[in-house]
Amino acid sequence: MIRRLVSLAIAAALASSPGAAAAQTYPPQPPVGTPKPFTVPASETYRLPNGMQVTLIPYGIVPKATVSLRVYAGGLNAGERTWLPLITAQMLREGAGGRTGAQIAETAASMGGNLGIGADAHETQFGVSMLSEHAANGIKLIADVARRPTFPAREVERIRQNLLRNLAVTKSQPDSAADAALASAYYGSAHPYGRLFPTEAQLKGYSLDELRRFHAENFGAKRARLYVAGRFDAAAVKAAINQAFADWQPGPERLSLPAKPQPGPRLILVDRPGAPQSTIRVAYPAPVAGGAGDLPFRVTNALLGGSFTSRITRNIREQKGYTYSPYSGVSYNAGEALWAFEADVTTDVTGASLKEVFGEMRRLQTEAPEEEEAAGMRTWMAGTFVLQNASPGGLIGSLANRDFHGLPANWLQSYIPSVLGVQAADMRRLATEQLPIEKATVVVVGDLAKVRPQLSSLPELSGMQAQVVTLD
Repeated sequence: MIRRLVSLAIAAALASSPGAAAAQTYPPQPPVGTPKPFTVPASETYRLPNGMQVTLIPYGIVPKATVSLRVYAGGLNAGERTWLPLITAQMLREGAGGRTGAQIAETAASMGGNLGIGADAHETQFGVSMLSEHAANGIKLIADVARRPTFPAREVERIRQNLLRNLAVTKSQPDSAADAALASAYYGSAHPYGRLFPTEAQLKGYSLDELRRFHAENFGAKRARLYVAGRFDAAAVKAAINQAFADWQPGPERLSLPAKPQPGPRLILVDRPGAPQSTIRVAYPAPVAGGAGDLPFRVTNALLGGSFTSRITRNIREQKGYTYSPYSGVSYNAGEALWAFEADVTTDVTGASLKEVFGEMRRLQTEAPEEEEAAGMRTWMAGTFVLQNASPGGLIGSLANRDFHGLPANWLQSYIPSVLGVQAADMRRLATEQLPIEKATVVVVGDLAKVRPQLSSLPELSGMQAQVVTLD
């Protein structure tokens, strides 16, 4: 507040100075340039006899290579044992292939990089970037960690305690409460997508034998895809891949566990007495990745709330000052997708903020944007795509996303032309089809004593029965 008052005082002083008019005269904004084409580097994809798939992408001029192994073993495979894949993933780096955790880290560092391991709902990821001359050794290191972990018993409790601390901090945040409430309401608590966090008792109860069993039952060649991008000796890399992975047992096929979303209308409330802010979510089903409406809806989302110059951002951030960083985006799962708007707003303007969000949705549904605005969003989408794929790691991420969703081989090549072909009328149509205001799933986390009267006055929520939930 003090900083804002000082800024206002300075602005007032400048406005009253003789040179104020000249100081506030700016040259016209330069025109938006023509998007540059994006050429996907040539790559080679092949399959080992055991079913493991490999993609090699010679790319760039920097003498570095990035190796990424994706194993389709994540939360979907753990059932009700939430975060079991996460604690398993963290244990993999604590010892493997005859090395201790410290030796694994030292080996990665000696190659000019570091080893990263993580797990989400769908997969466990291994990645390391190193100097090109060490690419073959990087492949061998990842193979050891993924295939031959030792699960040292002395490290389990340390990993568990770290995760317990992270769990406590994460669950105390209103953003996490909103995400958990939305996931549970939309996907249902019976599906892994609907359970974001374990209970403390669950996390304390996972045994070393469970971690070993999860790895043994879910990791195998048929569920694995290896990507190598950057500058590397192709012959040496292929030889290293064959030596490191050819004898890996095929293991099970990739698990298919489709979700059964439960779209709105629905109003979910989580009480945080005395909270100075409310955390908001507004959600709808979105077109699936690669579907006919996918890319047109991505551009529509960018215009509505998914970019820094989006309509919702300009409205409730720049003009109204209700929030600092509103945002909307699409989360893609296998066979389905979810669009969600999110913002943290001052408690007293919770209802006013939602009114403006619904108003911007309605405006786009009733009137197609001007061509200049639509062209700006198309160009922004094309430009960010080029930047996203300007590094070996970014390119691997896009290829892995393509492969995860089973998209056509030319999907990356066709992305920019498809985005640039989205018309203003398409944005209006997609906003109407995908975001029917009366069918929203709305989540509000905040001081309900102050928030509920504001929500009850909104006509968009008048037909929704509010459900107050308490999260574990």
